[in-house]
Amino acid sequence: MRLLFIEDHDRFAKFVKDGLEKEGFTVDDVATASAGQAALSTVKYDAIILDLGLPDADGLSVLHSLREEGDETPVLILTARDGIDDRVKGLNSGGDDYLLKPFAMEELVARIRALLRRPGGVLGLVITAGNVSFDTTAREVQVDERTISIPRRELGVLEQLMRRNGRVVPKDVLEDNIYGFGKEVSSNSIEVHVSRLRKRLSVAGANISVHTLRGVGYLLSEENTMAPQ
Repeated sequence: MRLLFIEDHDRFAKFVKDGLEKEGFTVDDVATASAGQAALSTVKYDAIILDLGLPDADGLSVLHSLREEGDETPVLILTARDGIDDRVKGLNSGGDDYLLKPFAMEELVARIRALLRRPGGVLGLVITAGNVSFDTTAREVQVDERTISIPRRELGVLEQLMRRNGRVVPKDVLEDNIYGFGKEVSSNSIEVHVSRLRKRLSVAGANISVHTLRGVGYLLSEENTMAPQ
């Protein structure tokens, strides 16, 4: 799941980004309203964390622009403004939730996941394919009810494939969902993640397979439903 974090305080932004990435999110962080709008014009995000006190504009201008364009991406407003009028204004402008600074990282993570579980959101509680289940809240994968350990980026690949079980997932979709801005991505990074994921699933006794469709992308299917590539 890819998030956009618009916040101008560098140290605070790094703290929050690091905390969210440890929870399995891919996070792009920008420091201005204009940079946020530029990011939104090029990337489809699952949710947005928006600070209101930005150096070049009020954060609500980003929210207004987003909603005027018909974009319903969930927005969590993050601010030090604690007046009731400020909160009402933010929610009435199209914000989906409001969190005051300072806050506990656990609460931020819980609120983001709650937004993503709403109707139309990308976060289901548990997704399954064959004998594999993925608890998207706990970030836990089980094969025949036995928990297996999977590194964060491989977990991101598996999640995207399970959400599109039986459908082809292009390589660039996987890259967009597991890498953020500024990350160095080698030409074969996705291939490496997929190869390692295949081995982990096989060793664990999973009855699903990840197939490579050369020049197209990747396909998750239950064993014996298609010939291996």
